[in-house]
Amino acid sequence: MLLATALALGVAALPGWAAAAPTLARSAAAPVDPAGEPGDETPPVVEPTATEPAPTEAPSTEPPPPETTAPVPMPTEPAATTPAGPADPSPVSTPPTTTAPPVSVPPPTSGPTVHPPAPGPGAPAPSPLGVRVSTEDVTLTEAYWNAESTTTTLRVTVTNTGTVAELIRLSYTLPAGLTDAGTVGCAPAGGGEHRCGEWTTTAGSRFSTLVQVRVDGAAWRQMPLSGTVRVSATSPGLTGSADDNEGFAVLFPPGPPVPGISLDAEEVTFDISGGPSELGIRLGNTGKVDAAGRIEVVLPDGVTVPTPPAGCVALSARRTRCDAGTVPAGDAVTLRLPVNASAEAQREAPLAGAVVGRIDPRGGRARQLQMSFRITAAAAMSTPIATPAPAGSQGVLAAAGAGSDSDDGFTSVQRTAMALIVVSVLLVALALVLATTSLRRRLGGPADPAHAPAPPE
Repeated sequence: MLLATALALGVAALPGWAAAAPTLARSAAAPVDPAGEPGDETPPVVEPTATEPAPTEAPSTEPPPPETTAPVPMPTEPAATTPAGPADPSPVSTPPTTTAPPVSVPPPTSGPTVHPPAPGPGAPAPSPLGVRVSTEDVTLTEAYWNAESTTTTLRVTVTNTGTVAELIRLSYTLPAGLTDAGTVGCAPAGGGEHRCGEWTTTAGSRFSTLVQVRVDGAAWRQMPLSGTVRVSATSPGLTGSADDNEGFAVLFPPGPPVPGISLDAEEVTFDISGGPSELGIRLGNTGKVDAAGRIEVVLPDGVTVPTPPAGCVALSARRTRCDAGTVPAGDAVTLRLPVNASAEAQREAPLAGAVVGRIDPRGGRARQLQMSFRITAAAAMSTPIATPAPAGSQGVLAAAGAGSDSDDGFTSVQRTAMALIVVSVLLVALALVLATTSLRRRLGGPADPAHAPAPPE
């Protein structure tokens, strides 16, 4: 029994000895991007630097959108959910700027980005503070191409996920080409950042606010564009704060409009494992003459094409160009590219990427379209973000050995398993020796007088 147990522990420890950390190679720098395409370094729209104190008035609020309960794919075991809390009371602003109360919806199941102390004897209780923010994208319609600038909204939804009343502050950073269009209760703080007044909220409250943004008519030349929204929650009488942030993408439609060409790009989604994903692109020739096709993909920082497929070449760490071959008149070609994202990029999702499609008809003028696509990651919806551990004893051993500082290359668990194996073998050998010795004594010793035959008379 001891031998079987020791051998099982030893075999379970063996996979950890051969584990190796993967490495990520980055592409070298490439020639300068062609002018007039997304990713060009054009002068951004500069906002004036704030010269007055941060506003004390909170932005207006309105009922939040219904919460979705789409399951998040899990490679190992399903994620545990938190029991639903009380219905959301209406947030209170000073002074109140809305008359429509938020819809009563249970608070979300995911927790805030709070960093509690490591568990252990005498560790303090978890903080009662908690906050979560979610955003919608800035999505532009075809009307964008006919205007010098477009004013639209960015919806931000905030939830008090704590157990106490909180003061919640909002701040957001707009990318180049976007400026604030006069959001009440918010003021510029320089570098595209804006800070807003604070809401007084009760535990479990959930509400939305609309940030007014203006998109410049030339902002498409700098796609892909993404921004960030942050919230911070404090409570009187409590030290520290709870913080959360989420990105948003600026999505441009295909354009500027030009006849004879069509373009479409799929959304890229990374599951909770953080493994590679795929980008699908469809380039169409709506003209009457066959044309040579070309596609370029521009990715945000931290997102790369690890191995360009045949016909594709990396122009830089962010830009990949692919030869689409001949696109017949009235037909289209589809290209699929593998895509990787760093852990930091996945935490900042949603992000935006850009695609440039070009066709060159025989005997005609080349035509070009560009558009942006969305990049999402399940890791951005989970807090904290962690790499799933292997199941069973392998996961336990790997976790225990992660912090080992052994100089002989073995973890403490592996050394213990080896010691158990050696002790078990010695015990088995000792038992065999004792059994053999006892058997020999029985075979070679004198016979029992009680059962011996009577001597002859």
